[in-house]
Amino acid sequence: MAEHTTDIKSRIKALIGQGESSEVEFKSARGGFPGSFWESYSAFANTNGGTIVLGVVEKDNRFSFDGLTEETIVRYKKIFWDCAHNKGKISVCLPRESDVRVEQIEESYILICDIPRANYELRPVYIGSNPFGSTYRRNHEGDYLCTDAEVRRMFADAEHDRHSQDGRILAGFEFERDIDQESLHQYRQTLASLQPTHPWIGISDMDFLKKIGAYTTEYETGKEGFTLAGILMFGKYDSITNPSGDPMYFVDYRERIATDNPDIRWTHRIYPDGMWEANLYQYYVRVYNRLIQSLPRPFMIKDGVRQEETPAHDAVREALINCIVHQDVNAQGHIIVERTDKSLVFMNQGMMLVSKKQYFEGGRSICRNPILQKMFMMLGRAEKAGSGVDKIVSGWKYLGWPLPTVAEETRPDYVVLTMQLGTEPDKKTRQENPTRKPDKKTRQENPTRKSNKQVLRREQILEFCVEPKSLFDILQHLGLKNRENLMEVYINPMIGAGALAMTEPDNPTSRNQMYVAVREDMEHM
Repeated sequence: MAEHTTDIKSRIKALIGQGESSEVEFKSARGGFPGSFWESYSAFANTNGGTIVLGVVEKDNRFSFDGLTEETIVRYKKIFWDCAHNKGKISVCLPRESDVRVEQIEESYILICDIPRANYELRPVYIGSNPFGSTYRRNHEGDYLCTDAEVRRMFADAEHDRHSQDGRILAGFEFERDIDQESLHQYRQTLASLQPTHPWIGISDMDFLKKIGAYTTEYETGKEGFTLAGILMFGKYDSITNPSGDPMYFVDYRERIATDNPDIRWTHRIYPDGMWEANLYQYYVRVYNRLIQSLPRPFMIKDGVRQEETPAHDAVREALINCIVHQDVNAQGHIIVERTDKSLVFMNQGMMLVSKKQYFEGGRSICRNPILQKMFMMLGRAEKAGSGVDKIVSGWKYLGWPLPTVAEETRPDYVVLTMQLGTEPDKKTRQENPTRKPDKKTRQENPTRKSNKQVLRREQILEFCVEPKSLFDILQHLGLKNRENLMEVYINPMIGAGALAMTEPDNPTSRNQMYVAVREDMEHM
């Protein structure tokens, strides 16, 4: 009997090893084909894909089988395919024939369904005929129902080829009032130094802005004006954050190096503090110059000329620009870049438009903000052929440093690129092989990803609790279910740090207890 139990556990562990814990769902089918199957189907399709196993129950890492017969599981397989091809049940059929299979373990039969990640143009994947209220995504806590805003963002991504975010024409913006001419002239001078014979060098500022997509005219409607890309790249900060522009715009660079003092949170910071025009071009210049200080500068001669930069500099530049041009301006959050003694971390709000496998394979250019991408390409600072990730990887290989990793966070949505500094082996931040999933220990013990997640969630709680909120409200806002975990990991530590306060501190367990942020300036966290 012990041998049978060991065999069952080993085979289940092998199945779990095919994907992260957030990408495997076990469902009992003893009472019939479970209706919750389609919630997980939608969630996996709209996130990173995953595997649904019918006929197995998992609880506290213990597994039991429903004891289903072959006849029953074959019938379930037919039910699956009938529903998958019915748009009244699910909006799109994603699996191939080989993705759905019957297997026998001991005396029990199970149905294994591999659900691929849906391409961005097919999202959202939803149940029934109405995407609102029936679209799901996946996080570490399981499947969660998407908000209407999340659904609209997926529709926007599906249409980004024809209607890019940064191509939106902004009404009422003017050159003299809203464009930081110093930023524009710096950009033009850089272009002139790189391409002195370029035909756009001698044209007027307005004509130049039209050429690069910062100002445009819609032929169908005759509407003209500055694009969102133009204002983000060259605008004055007050103009960028005007309600007619991008009122939630915020960029942040955080640096913590060469200090063991726990009272010092950041040794250097770049954010919109009123001391500079915090547009994307100025942010890029300032942050890049800080990031490259973490890189070695070997003496190199090429064609008789000293080379100050290396492939590692190209990698950092490409990572920073990727963070900027792939941001989802409609998503909650903002661009965050962090430098520590151990790593460079680039975080941009939104979901990836491609899978992790496609990301590392390269060769396919899908950019959420193609006008911003074009502006950096003019300076030789971005790749449209899908080779930007190749530069990031090869630059770190050049130094012999661990390969970069990429992760997706949810609620809020962030893409997190981590580039470890130095040669010290660190299995917790090693490259995620797109064709072979990391082992269970690596998945569960990656502190870098967990730390990033907790920082983002703390910020989200503080932003949400500008006015007093109940614990239930906070759980709903974050899409979480575990009240004890929320209190232990977030609420109690934040109260202890003075970031949150109870509305009834003399009665902590009061049924009317609410929590409110006490920081005066949450943006400067």
